[in-house]
Amino acid sequence: MIASLYIHIPFCSSLCDYCDFYSIDINSIKENNLKNEYFDSYLKALVLDIREQIEYFKIEEIPTAYIGGGTPSVLDSKIKYLLNELNKISCFNPVEFTIEANTESVANDFLDICKDGGINRISLGVQTFNEKSRLAVNRGRSEHREEKKVKKSLKIASSYFPDSLCVDLITGLPFQDNAAVFNDINKILEFNPSHISLYSLTVDPETPLAKKINLNTILLPQNEIAEELWLTGRELLITKGFENYEISNFAKDNKYSRHNLRYWRLENWIGAGAAASGTIINDSIPQGKRYAYNSNIDEYIKNPNIQNANCEILDKLTLIKESLLMGYRCSDGPDLTLFKNRFSCSIEECIGETLFRWQNKNKMLYLNRFLEEAFVELERRMI
Repeated sequence: MIASLYIHIPFCSSLCDYCDFYSIDINSIKENNLKNEYFDSYLKALVLDIREQIEYFKIEEIPTAYIGGGTPSVLDSKIKYLLNELNKISCFNPVEFTIEANTESVANDFLDICKDGGINRISLGVQTFNEKSRLAVNRGRSEHREEKKVKKSLKIASSYFPDSLCVDLITGLPFQDNAAVFNDINKILEFNPSHISLYSLTVDPETPLAKKINLNTILLPQNEIAEELWLTGRELLITKGFENYEISNFAKDNKYSRHNLRYWRLENWIGAGAAASGTIINDSIPQGKRYAYNSNIDEYIKNPNIQNANCEILDKLTLIKESLLMGYRCSDGPDLTLFKNRFSCSIEECIGETLFRWQNKNKMLYLNRFLEEAFVELERRMI
């Protein structure tokens, strides 16, 4: 079986108000020796889990790998243990190996370890250069996020990964206008990234940001303005030679995220770490198995076993819906051959009427409306 690998590092130097990914603030661990022991225990659990999952699912090839979080770069030199252990695994030879990092924790020593360990792509979370916007959502401490320091980190990262520097930006933040979006993108372009993710801020109801909004202690741009901000960024990136190949992702010279493309095509992946998830699909049925670990680091360290993960079975109808939902996020649409081989029918046979109505419309930019119509037709045909 072929499956990609996602590794979750649930540690951050500070927690952003908008983030709904599971992570803990490492500053809550006061003593450095305790912090180091915690990191060591978690990394050992990760390695054990990954090896057991490879055996459990009979994985013979890992084409892509992604270390995300949280903030993997807060591990600093300890990331070396994880990379060394991964490279001992016979089926681990990814053509794309990505690590996420924040600009305040990027340093030469860390990047040396990453390069030596086989990482060939880095994704930096810049989000914005606008200090008022950044501080409004608690994005990093001020002394670590001065513009000159962020630019220094970008310069260092681009020297290590000149053809595979990826940057995340967010629009729709407080105090943000079109000029600020233009400013963010133009400053990022100085470092010649091959890939930019431009996200429109979404507010999860369980986040600190949602609570502040409900208390009227912070205001976001109105929906129409937020949409305009994202479209402003999109138009600028396209004029600068970037392809909007997925709803929120832009690439130059076909430098797509191969790992994320496997998600969007609904191909197999395993996930390791607290709060990580994976999806394995048996194409011969077709039926899928999706599992997710609890959001609890201590629990994961004690017993990092796939058998303890929460599991759900994905039936054929669910898989078809997810294939459409994920596939039409991309400008090329779903993989037609994979879809036909997996479900023994074409997409046209499932949602032909909807496709006819939408043949001259942009499905990617109006995805929710398109999918609403597609799912109604799909259920009518299959039920």
